[in-house]
Amino acid sequence: MVISVPATSANLGPGFDTLGLALKLHNTFSITPSKLSSIHISGEGKDRPKLRVDNVFIKIFNEILTLHNYPMQTFKFGFHNAIPISRGLGSSSAVIIGAIVSAYHIMQKPINKSEILQLALSYENHPDNITPALYGGFNVSMLDTSLETKEQVVNIQTLLPTDIKAVVVIPNAAISTKFSRRALPKKYSTQDAVFNLSHACMLSAAFITHKWDLLRVASQDRFHQELRMKNIPALFNVQKIAFENGALLSALSGSGSSFLNICYSDDSGNLSRILQKHFPKFRVLELEFDNIGATLIES
Repeated sequence: MVISVPATSANLGPGFDTLGLALKLHNTFSITPSKLSSIHISGEGKDRPKLRVDNVFIKIFNEILTLHNYPMQTFKFGFHNAIPISRGLGSSSAVIIGAIVSAYHIMQKPINKSEILQLALSYENHPDNITPALYGGFNVSMLDTSLETKEQVVNIQTLLPTDIKAVVVIPNAAISTKFSRRALPKKYSTQDAVFNLSHACMLSAAFITHKWDLLRVASQDRFHQELRMKNIPALFNVQKIAFENGALLSALSGSGSSFLNICYSDDSGNLSRILQKHFPKFRVLELEFDNIGATLIES
């Protein structure tokens, strides 16, 4: 079987650990019963020996099978990675969701996305990437801590139309989420907290109601974005040029280093060309949004 999981972009400015969306850039995971266990990796990370020696996908996949008392077998695993690693595009979340969904298909267990999302939370304690990786579209997600047992993800998803597209700028430098969070303050002022709260609410409403003219003002942030962008100062210029050339939203993707720009579909080609011209050492991808999320594409 082959499972496909999309790239994701989280935060979107003010929606820290809460807002995220899925992009049509996929990692695919193929699994075939075999007498001998083997791993083949193509695309991103193919030259990283660690991905073969200590493969997170296989570790999670086997843990889910064990959790459900499924008899252990040997498989041939094939990973084709299109999502850049440690660039703020949800490569880790794609692996987590892909492993759990794959295990469910192997066990012929019904795909209960709510159940899978709760399992994924034990491997990724922020729901902003794992949720759109699983559901697709634009998602608002939160952790419900009111339950006596354990926290659970609550989410609302809306589909994204074809009249807008993403233009993603991907620098060569990788930034891990753990490293990026070190730059953030331990406390925020009430003024900044209210600013981000109001902007995150407005941004969510803009996505749900398709009020694209509100994206620029609603995506402003005071919590994390500028502090993280200082790691790669060129990103300030990426944002400036993007807004000058038709971007409706221009925001750090997750913890970086990638930058997400959203524009009308008719403007995406021009915006892509201009950004590539100004930043020839960066990758620029013109992408549609993914409204499906993790899915079985071949069995």
